[in-house]
Amino acid sequence: MEKIIQKANLNVQFVQRYVTSWVISIGSLAKRIAIAIAEAVILTCVAVYYFAETIILTFTPGFLRNEKSVRGKVVLVTGGAGGVGQELVLRLARQDAKVVVWDINEKALEGVRERAKDEGHIIYTFAVDITSRDTVYKFAEKVKDAVGPVDILINNAGIVCGQTLLELPDYMIEKSFQVNVISNYWTVKAFLPDMLSRRSGHIVTVSSLTGLMGTYKCVDYSATKFATVGFHESLLLELKTHGHHFIKMTIVCPYFINTGMFDGCKPKAMPMYEPKDVAKRIITAIKRREVFVTIPNWARFATPLKYYIPAKLNWVLLYRVIKAPQSMMGMRSFKKTEKVEAA
Repeated sequence: MEKIIQKANLNVQFVQRYVTSWVISIGSLAKRIAIAIAEAVILTCVAVYYFAETIILTFTPGFLRNEKSVRGKVVLVTGGAGGVGQELVLRLARQDAKVVVWDINEKALEGVRERAKDEGHIIYTFAVDITSRDTVYKFAEKVKDAVGPVDILINNAGIVCGQTLLELPDYMIEKSFQVNVISNYWTVKAFLPDMLSRRSGHIVTVSSLTGLMGTYKCVDYSATKFATVGFHESLLLELKTHGHHFIKMTIVCPYFINTGMFDGCKPKAMPMYEPKDVAKRIITAIKRREVFVTIPNWARFATPLKYYIPAKLNWVLLYRVIKAPQSMMGMRSFKKTEKVEAA
């Protein structure tokens, strides 16, 4: 009889444990469901807020937008002696920024320095080969000593060869990546630590629409610009993950610019932009702390469409409607006797 009672007690204990475990599981499941629902509600609210903010800012007139001043800020521009870079330098100097210009072309540096002087501005120019890591680090220290810590870094330098893959000289492929992409690593590593210690800074990457969509005769250039987009977005994610929200980042992807880099190129869809217009938009983006900018603005909505339409249709649109390859047919090609400059 005792054995039967003991066995019955054991069964009761087993049932109790089972029921308890089941209740705990149900409670845990209910808790997880409640948390998931709460997170979904919060995410939905955040999404609605950010979409609303974007729409409102998109249609808000420029004069009503909040813009920070660059007055007194130390702004370093790579490739700042020509094209868009020179326009950036002069416009920033007119707004009383302390402008530092890096370029490998000493004659062009002298020219932009004289232009600034004629307008009554002082800028700081340094002949720097940004493809050399050691040179970048050395001149970064010189800039800190002579001017002060850099507040805004604009990675603008770039080169293009303008030939099809099998016509591209091997050394020019390497040079394109060194100037257009790898130099960004050296400049950011040189100035980011000071920005972090001062809990303030702004990094600007001048990319291209060819970094969002491949282009004929730009197998090297387009690849480097795709790489700058990846570099910039990954760095942004890295900084935010570590809580460095005070470091602002802006990437700008312009359409073709009439700087001489794309001589012979005759865009069919729309004319090239002038350097002054692109420089003005870049500075506006910096002052508004915009994250992602395309020039023209509507391109940010158009370029992602290639991922949502059939690949064959994408080709038809590029060739028959936009006529992208035809636009690049007459682009000037790099000559072996031509001097390669990192700007």
